[in-house]
Amino acid sequence: MISKRGKHVPADGAHEVIGGYFCGNDVSVRDWQKRVPTFQIGKSFETYGPMGPWLVTPDEVGNPYDHEILCTINGEQRKKSNTQHLIFDCFDAIAHLTQSFTLDVGDVVRVEIEKLGYIENTVVPENAETVIG
Repeated sequence: MISKRGKHVPADGAHEVIGGYFCGNDVSVRDWQKRVPTFQIGKSFETYGPMGPWLVTPDEVGNPYDHEILCTINGEQRKKSNTQHLIFDCFDAIAHLTQSFTLDVGDVVRVEIEKLGYIENTVVPENAETVIG
């Protein structure tokens, strides 16, 4: 979470605008991503950016580059790593998140980060009902 207004913030100053950390799951709808020239619509469906379970302040987190990461689908471990191995470090991730998972309906996805907790989401089919108003 960003706690201060900032523009053109260099990576080495990004810690100054961070008010807290939380788990996030970058959910995508691959067929929609293939229909258009940008990924935006495939990442913009309702409920497709779950975050939580709470906000942890930087002083509680300490070094953001030394926390275990675990991702499971239906209880099966799919990813186990550490924040020190992120493709983009935490400060770069403020502006650019690129990790995504291909999911099937009914999957239970859990993203866990040491000291931040975990979020768990069940993938469900979209309600095709028309809604107006």
